[in-house]
Amino acid sequence: MSAPSLDVVAIGSAIVDVIAPCDDALIDRLGMARGAMTLIDTPRAHELYAAMGPARETSGGSAANTLAGLAALGSRCAFIGQVADDQLGEVFAHDIRAGGIRFDTAPRAGDLATARCLIFVTPDGQRTMNTYLGVSQILPAEALDAAVIGQAAVLYLEGYLWDPEIPRAAMRHAIAAARDAGRKVAFTLSDTFVIERHGGDFRALIEDGAIDILFANEHELAALTGEADHDAGIALLAPKVPVLAVTRSEKGAIAVTGGERAEIPAEPVAKVIDTTGAGDMFAAGFLHAHVRGRPLADCLKLGAICAGEIISHYGARPEADIGALAGELAK
Repeated sequence: MSAPSLDVVAIGSAIVDVIAPCDDALIDRLGMARGAMTLIDTPRAHELYAAMGPARETSGGSAANTLAGLAALGSRCAFIGQVADDQLGEVFAHDIRAGGIRFDTAPRAGDLATARCLIFVTPDGQRTMNTYLGVSQILPAEALDAAVIGQAAVLYLEGYLWDPEIPRAAMRHAIAAARDAGRKVAFTLSDTFVIERHGGDFRALIEDGAIDILFANEHELAALTGEADHDAGIALLAPKVPVLAVTRSEKGAIAVTGGERAEIPAEPVAKVIDTTGAGDMFAAGFLHAHVRGRPLADCLKLGAICAGEIISHYGARPEADIGALAGELAK
């Protein structure tokens, strides 16, 4: 097996985030699920956008955010995701390439637009996300480049994109390509609603040994295992995955590999501004350290540093130099 020329290749939703602060009353008035991610159609997207205050638009998408963090730390990355042949598609492609990330997926012509996520941030920093998937859910297996997947040490898959049928099939092809090349597969569960719809698939992947690194928050862990207590959920799942990483918001994070368990507190943050992308950036720090063979506690620490930076400002992409924040951990 040849040495990988990339650290991480990720498959995910190519989304442009539209982020605006709001009060709690607006969440209630619009009937949104506070703190959750809800899939919306075109009329709902127009309704919510009209109700937003002044907003900022940034390229997003869970896996793409993770790659942005990885690239900022110095990892070599590639992204596979579908945009439309429209203005937001050009914005997304420019942003991800400007971050030093390889992006070769051709834009798709047609009626569907590039995906966008309308994010309402309440004063406590909690984000309520409303996602119009658009063309991102039309990522066919034919769009995958097996050679690129085989060049990466880790294939990283976004649970959100498992929901639509077409990219779900593409991800199964990608797992097979990574396995054929002798590479690792990392998977993030993304949200409890995804587990409610596809938990059977995820459990089957785990039982079949298709996932080497699994990322979950404590709510997703409970939904997947049926165990309300996080330690019980970890005990049930850890023997089935080579590496399990569980985030617990302000309570820190836990990782288990083999018989080793590491736990760290959350990084201190002066004020939580916006939790959008915290899990994505934790995965970035963890994977960057993992690919470099760092100890489990270092992987957790770097993940926590990256998550701490992202919740200190609006938006899901780093603003500070996270490589400098990480110091020796990023090397």
